[in-house]
Amino acid sequence: MSVPALSLDSTEPSVSHPKTTASSGVQAAVRPGAIILTRHGEPALSRKCMITAREYGDWWARYEIGGLLAGQTPPDALLTTAQGAGVIYASTRLRAQETAAAVAAGREVVTDVMFIEAPLPPPPFPNWFKLSPRWWGVVSRFWWHAFNNHGGQETRVEAEARAEQAAQKLIARAESGEDVLVFAHGYFNHMVGARLKADGWKLVQNQGFKYWSQRRYEKR
Repeated sequence: MSVPALSLDSTEPSVSHPKTTASSGVQAAVRPGAIILTRHGEPALSRKCMITAREYGDWWARYEIGGLLAGQTPPDALLTTAQGAGVIYASTRLRAQETAAAVAAGREVVTDVMFIEAPLPPPPFPNWFKLSPRWWGVVSRFWWHAFNNHGGQETRVEAEARAEQAAQKLIARAESGEDVLVFAHGYFNHMVGARLKADGWKLVQNQGFKYWSQRRYEKR
């Protein structure tokens, strides 16, 4: 699978550029805004089952198109973060879209396929071997990462290239001085965060990888 292209379905908000003084023509220094990577809320599809590797492939396909479990309330801290953000991005997956809508309070959300989760194709285990979807996710991620088990989907190398592309996109936006909020997925957020750290951004707030969690990066 090739690296996903940028979404053409939504218009990128205009970026305000640092002001230039009329007398000297020197560009005024602007402190970059923060980049906040947020995981979506809890999906509706239950993980309380024991299934084979092949059945996990079907389960993941349903998970990828499904939305959120009803009755959830966004954390107050996340609502505050959204109020202070200059731009809000979201993955094209429904669970990320619904999370963004619950937090954005009617503000524009820029949808971009660049932020979708890295794939989780199941390893070729026999049908007598069963695990819960939670543990199949762990095993499948290990097989994808360590043994390049991609099943014709995006490879680790391709996903790493996409994460770098996503990080550079967010950095470019944050350089205008605005905070950038992203609603995406657990593992891909981890991959983007690694690229941000490599570019000198520091993780200053870490709520882990639970649903609705924030990971805030600042340029120090």
